[in-house]
Amino acid sequence: MTSYSITPNMQRTIEQALAEDIGSGDVTANTIIPVNEQLKGHIIAKQDGIISGLFVAQAVYKAVDVGIECRPTVEEGQQVTKGQEIMLLTGSARSLLTAERTALNFMGRMSGISTLTRRYVDAVKGTGVKILDTRKTVPGLREFDKLAVKLGGGTNHRIGLYDMILIKDNHIDFAGSIDKAVQLARAASTNLEIEVEARSLADVACALDLGVERILLDNMSAETMHEAVTLNQGRAKLEASGNITLDNVLSAAQTGVDFISIGALTHSVVVFDVSFDYLEKPGRQV
Repeated sequence: MTSYSITPNMQRTIEQALAEDIGSGDVTANTIIPVNEQLKGHIIAKQDGIISGLFVAQAVYKAVDVGIECRPTVEEGQQVTKGQEIMLLTGSARSLLTAERTALNFMGRMSGISTLTRRYVDAVKGTGVKILDTRKTVPGLREFDKLAVKLGGGTNHRIGLYDMILIKDNHIDFAGSIDKAVQLARAASTNLEIEVEARSLADVACALDLGVERILLDNMSAETMHEAVTLNQGRAKLEASGNITLDNVLSAAQTGVDFISIGALTHSVVVFDVSFDYLEKPGRQV
């Protein structure tokens, strides 16, 4: 079983989320629940899908109260069914209810991303194509979003602007040509992989002549992508991008491209429905 760790950036985000929600205190829980009351409860899936973010939820509970005991009953990236228990929790009743919404918000978003990603991965199964994410993430949540894609079976594209050179249409137009843009990028001697966005087969041919490592086929039809694959002859890795849906992703994969990037994995995710339910006070069998 793979274990996942909370990075310093994740921890800061968790703490900011809790501060945003709790503010000066949970007036409802603190008014209704006696300070020493203990509680057992569990988180359950309210739909079928892929669960991710269990370790993030645990970090949220621990940030509120280190005395909370969290025991996941499934693994990260596991397929679950509606009604299935995914985590058992024991601790201060006030703390459990105060942390509940923030923990579920993280887990629900991550599981929604993982579930959608798995649907795309399953749709192209057997083609050898890798499903990629994009930088279209919620600001501050990129680490969570990108990890959720991986847990759903997808592959991360570049994490940010710093770990790969992706020359897109605006860069090309500013430089004056693909040739000039690539020349300028290589002159910087970063040793980073270079990918060029191609808007036509002529652009593909130009990028191939320049020997770039990857070419992004922007908003091309399946027929045009197939022509690009034939033209490429395996020289560069080809990435299909733009207007890819579950209805047409297999057609794109069958053209012979290497990657398909899908912004919707993170920018249009539907939150996975999870809930925390009261079981009973400790001392009785759960």
